[in-house]
Amino acid sequence: MADTSPRTYVVRTFGCQMNEHDSERIAGLLEADGLRAVDDEQDADVVVLNTCCIRENADNKLYGTLGTMRRWKNEREGRRIVVSGCLAQKDREVVRDRAPWVDVVLGTHNVHRTVDLLNEAVVAGPITEILDEAVIDDHAMFPSALPAKRSTGHDAWVTIQIGCDNSCAFCIVPSVRGAEISRPYDDVLAEVRQLALDGVTEVTLLGQNVNSYGRDIQLERRREGEAVSARPLFADLLRDVGSVPGIRRVRFTSPHPKDMRNETFAAMGETATVCEHLHYPLQSGSDRLLAVMHRGYTAERYLERLTEARRHVSDLAVSTDIIVGFPGETDDDFARTLEVAAAAEYDYAYTFIFSPRDGTEAATMVDQFVDPATVSERFARLRVVVERSALLKHEARIGRIEEVLIEGPSKKDPGVISGRTRQNKLVHFPHAEPIRVGSYANVLVTGAAPHHLRGEFRELLSEPAHKVRIPVAAL
Repeated sequence: MADTSPRTYVVRTFGCQMNEHDSERIAGLLEADGLRAVDDEQDADVVVLNTCCIRENADNKLYGTLGTMRRWKNEREGRRIVVSGCLAQKDREVVRDRAPWVDVVLGTHNVHRTVDLLNEAVVAGPITEILDEAVIDDHAMFPSALPAKRSTGHDAWVTIQIGCDNSCAFCIVPSVRGAEISRPYDDVLAEVRQLALDGVTEVTLLGQNVNSYGRDIQLERRREGEAVSARPLFADLLRDVGSVPGIRRVRFTSPHPKDMRNETFAAMGETATVCEHLHYPLQSGSDRLLAVMHRGYTAERYLERLTEARRHVSDLAVSTDIIVGFPGETDDDFARTLEVAAAAEYDYAYTFIFSPRDGTEAATMVDQFVDPATVSERFARLRVVVERSALLKHEARIGRIEEVLIEGPSKKDPGVISGRTRQNKLVHFPHAEPIRVGSYANVLVTGAAPHHLRGEFRELLSEPAHKVRIPVAAL
C-alpha cells in the first residue's frame, strides 16, 4: 500500500499582519513535525488557507478557492486541506457545510493545535475545532511562543497582545480574536533578544491595539529598595525593546487614537531604534460618524494628538486608514473627512469602501447604506486628496540621503533594488550588482511618486550578520 502520509505543505495567507504572523507559526509547527515547504500546490500534500474576514469579498475568495481545492485534493490520494484564521473562527460549521472536503477547520485561538488536528483527521476524518476564547494558562496562546518559519532572516513580527476590547461598529475583530490579553513583559523581551541573536535587526510589535498594552497585567519593580506593582506601559516596552543589542529598527502596529498618550510619543522620540513612522487610523473625519462608529475621539482630538506626535518625533511619517461610505454618511460627513485628511498631511493612506460584516453593528444598518455610485465618487475624490499629500511629502525628500533596509530586487526589474526607509517608504534604485537582503545602505533620493521614492545608491552600511537562517525551534 502506498504511503500517503503528508510530506510537503503550502500555507496561503489572506489578511493582516496578525494573519501573516499566524501563518509563520503554522509553517513552523508543520516543519517541526517533519513537513517541508514547497511553492506550488501541485507539489504539496497539505494546503493551509489562513483566512481573513475583514471585508466581504474575503468570504467569496475563500469559498471560490475551496472549490478549486476540491479538484486538487481528488487528484492524489492523501492530500489534506486546512482552513484556519478569522473567517474560520466566524463561520465555524459553515466552512464544513459549504466545503465538506476540508479536513481541518480551526480558529484563531488554537493555532498551536494545527499539527495535532491534522494528524487526528488522518485517522478520524474531518475535524472542526473552534475555541470561544484563548486558553489563558496555555503558553502557546501567543503566536510568538510557537515554532517559527519566517520568510526572511532580518525582520520579524513579535506579538505583544491578542484580542481587542474595543467595540467599533464596523469591525469583526473582537468577535474572532476575543478579549484583549497582554503578553507577559519579560516574554516579549526574551523573544526580541533571541531574535537579535538569530540575526534579526528589525522587529514589529503586533497587537490589535498596542498602545493599550499592559492594562490587564501588573509588573513588579523595585523602587527605593521596595517591590512596587504597576501596570507596564507600552512606552516602557518600546524603550526596552529598542535597547536590545543588535536591534536596529523597531516598529509597531496598530495603535488606537483614543489611547495614544504623550509618554508613547516621548518614547518614540527618545529611543533611537524606534522608527519615525506612526500608523494612526482615522476612519472618518466626521464627529457624528466617529460617535456612531464608537471610536472614542473627535476629529479635533485626533489632530491634537497628531500635532503632539510630530512635536515629539522629528521627521515623522504618518499613515492612516479611512472608510468611505459608512452607513448614513452624508455629503457633509464626507466633506469633514476630506478636511481632516488634508489637515493631517498623510504620507500615505489605506482607503476602503465600507463592507458590511455579519456580526457587526454596522451590518444591521441596512436602511442607511450609501448608494454605491455615490461611494465610488467619494472614494475617487478622497484618493486625490491623500495622493496629493503623499506626493508632496515624497517630493520634499528629494536630495536627502536615506538609510534603506534592502528587501531585494524589484518585482518588475531585476536591475532595480527595493528597500524601506525608517519612515517605511518604499525606495527603488538601480544597482548593477545584487545586494544581500537584510543589508542597510545609504541611498540618495532623486525622484518621487505618490507611493514610492526613486534613488541612487551611495554606500553599503552593513550586511546581515548571518546568512538567512530561519529558526524553527520554539523560543
